[in-house]
Amino acid sequence: MTRARGITEQAADAAIDTACRVLRLPAIRARFAEAADKAEHDQLTYRGFLAELFMAECEDRDHRRAERRLRGAGFPRSKWLTDFDFDANPAVNAAVINTLAS
Repeated sequence: MTRARGITEQAADAAIDTACRVLRLPAIRARFAEAADKAEHDQLTYRGFLAELFMAECEDRDHRRAERRLRGAGFPRSKWLTDFDFDANPAVNAAVINTLAS
């Protein structure tokens, strides 16, 4: 790999944007500038900065994967435990359900 010297901030941003498109890293592409500014402000190491970006990409992929699976399941509507009416069904123990949920 050749070492780039004298690259401007604008050229670096363009190169990062292009590389993220090619490598299919949408979360890094969307958050890079903000993360770079924050890393500079917080004086993160290069490794810390990269870790933040990669964790953001992984979290975004997990979120998109879960959404894709829910859409693929074809559920008629979203249902959440917080919406469950325990009074309407007294046979269901709310304490047990909340313990299992945690």
